[in-house]
Amino acid sequence: MKRFFMTVVALLGATSLFAQTDIVAVFQQGLGNAKAGNYTEAIEQFQSVIDASWDVEEPDANQLKAIAGSKKFIVTCYNKMGVAAVNAQDYETAIANFQQAADTALLYEDMAAHNKNNTMIGQVYEVQGASAFNSEDYATAIAVFEKGYAADPRNTGMALNLAESYFRSEKYQDGMRICTKIAAMNPDKFAEAIAEAQAKMDMYTNNEVAKLQMANDYDGIIAMAAELEDAAIAAKITLQAYYGKKDFNKMIELAESAIAAQTTDEGRSDIYYLLGVAYNEKEQFDAAIAAMKNVTAGANVANAQAVINALTAAE
Repeated sequence: MKRFFMTVVALLGATSLFAQTDIVAVFQQGLGNAKAGNYTEAIEQFQSVIDASWDVEEPDANQLKAIAGSKKFIVTCYNKMGVAAVNAQDYETAIANFQQAADTALLYEDMAAHNKNNTMIGQVYEVQGASAFNSEDYATAIAVFEKGYAADPRNTGMALNLAESYFRSEKYQDGMRICTKIAAMNPDKFAEAIAEAQAKMDMYTNNEVAKLQMANDYDGIIAMAAELEDAAIAAKITLQAYYGKKDFNKMIELAESAIAAQTTDEGRSDIYYLLGVAYNEKEQFDAAIAAMKNVTAGANVANAQAVINALTAAE
C-alpha cells in the first residue's frame, strides 16, 4: 500500500512539474505542428497546455500567452481540418470539424470564431442540399437545408431554397415560417433576400387561397390565416375570406386591426379597398367613398376611383 501511495504522489508531482516548466514549450511544439499542417498532433498539444493550466496557480506572462494561444489555435486547427475535408469533398467530416471548432470557440468565449464556424457549417450543408434541390428531390433538400439553417439562419440563399423546398412539397406553413423570418431581417443588409421572400409569400399564398376558393372553403382560408406568423398577410386573406362568405359585417369589424397590421402603403390600401367594398355591399355609400379615398397605392387605385366616381354620380 505504501509503495502505491508513493507512485501517485510521484505522478502528481510530474503533472505539476509539466504545468510549471513545460507549458510554454509544449505550446511552441503545437504551433510548429499547426504550421506544418499536423493538426491532430497540434490539437493534442494545445489541449495538454489547456489541461495543465489548471495546475498553474500564478502563471507568468509567457504561460498566460501559451494558455490563451492554445485556446485560440485549437479552434483554428479544427477549422483547418474542416476546410481540408471540404476540399476533399468529405462533407460529413468537414461538418464534424467545423462543429468542433464552433463548440470549442463557444467554450472559450470566442464568439467571432464561433459564428465563423457556424457559417461554414451552413455553407457545407448548402452545397450538400443543392444537388437534391436541383434534382427536385425536395424531401432530401429539406432534411439537409434544415440542418444548415439551424447552424446559420443568416445564410439567406440557403434559407430561400429551404422555403422553396417546403412550398414545392405542399408544406405551405413551413415555407411561410422561413420567409417570414427572412422578411424580418435587417433591410439594410438583406434587402434583396427580403424582397424575394415577400414575393414567395405573396405567390404561394395566392396559390393556396385560390385552391380553397375553388372548393368554396372560406373557413379553410380563415383557419390557414390563423396559423400565419405574418400578421399583414393573415389579416388580408382573412378579410378576403369573409368577403367570399358575404359576411360584410365581419369585414367591417376586422378592418381597423387589419389596417394596423399592414406595413406598407400598398397593404393598407388593399384593406381600405376591401372595407370600401363591404360598405358598398351594405349600401353605406358615404362610408364606402371615405374608405375608397384611402386607396392610394397598389393595384386597386383605379378600381377605387371608379367606385368613387360611380357612387358620387349616383347621389
